[in-house]
Amino acid sequence: MTTITSEFYHKLSNCLCPPGNGVFTVNTAKERKEQLHQTIFGQAVGVDDLWKASLNKLPDASKAIILGIASDCGGGILRGANWGPLFLRANLLENYPELTAFDMGDIRVIPHLLADKYLNEATIANCRKALYQDEHSKYAVSPLTITEDVLHDFYAEFPEKGIFGIGGDHSVSYPLTKAYLQAKKQQGKRAAIIHFDAHTDLLVERLGIDLCFGSWCTHILDDLHEKHHLIQIGIRSSGRPQSHWEETFGVRQHWAKDIKAQGISKTIDNILNQLKDENIDELYVSFDIDAIDESYASATGTPEPDGLMPSEAMDILRALAAKYPITGADMMEIAPFTDSSGQGLAGQEKTLKVGAEISAFLLAEMAK
Repeated sequence: MTTITSEFYHKLSNCLCPPGNGVFTVNTAKERKEQLHQTIFGQAVGVDDLWKASLNKLPDASKAIILGIASDCGGGILRGANWGPLFLRANLLENYPELTAFDMGDIRVIPHLLADKYLNEATIANCRKALYQDEHSKYAVSPLTITEDVLHDFYAEFPEKGIFGIGGDHSVSYPLTKAYLQAKKQQGKRAAIIHFDAHTDLLVERLGIDLCFGSWCTHILDDLHEKHHLIQIGIRSSGRPQSHWEETFGVRQHWAKDIKAQGISKTIDNILNQLKDENIDELYVSFDIDAIDESYASATGTPEPDGLMPSEAMDILRALAAKYPITGADMMEIAPFTDSSGQGLAGQEKTLKVGAEISAFLLAEMAK
């Protein structure tokens, strides 16, 4: 039996918490958290010790590792995506019991923070005291920084495993993809990012903040072997034309209107042709649920009309998985309590159903 190194175990047990506990609350959604813990651990009390003990199983666990990052501090339209990890996990456990993924837990999230670089030393020390009972701790305190730090060690320790991140707003994909791409380069592998989204997320900054839900893609481009190894699918809400984004940043895009016009088969051919001769070894899929049309995905911060149908997204993913191994992925921007489109509980249920179907497929592929 392989063992986890004591240093990495200590980092995980300090910087993470049991699944579902990434949203720091006392009573809010208490019953939902307890139900999740009952399903995962067989009991709803004393789960902290059970979760810490489970971390020792990580070396021999599935290649697909779930990590929740319940942060929406990097969003900016309609908050609530911090509840995505709790709700999506519950749906997956109920409807996809055959999945073999190992749940590593949640990043510990102070909901007012984004990245440590935005904080002064006094704030960092105070937050270290709150999180780790030690103001001189070496650990980070903000969700993006903690995630990147933990995952650099994760990939060094388990190069054959992959992280499935559940957010959270899309800023969370910055540390997930950055750590992934840097690890793959160290392994001598060429990876591409397949990004499903209604929006380009290619701002340089938003109101002076460079790491957020609208800019994370821009800041991982240098970690790719080639900038056109970022392929974006489902774009339809943009103040600039496709030519601007492709010519400025070197990425490749497939806008929703073109997918509708030419059909899904032609779109798949175009995507595969882009990847052909690029010597791509592995794929990372970052999926913003608003890539899906708002009639199926309304429980999100920025639901958009004229998007992909769930079947179209699944067709693309199946085609990609048939050609390339998917070794990392995430599902972002599911905000169960939001109701901007007025669909209420039905909208929440449909969004979670679609998100779970896509997530289950990606987790099954990663576990191969």
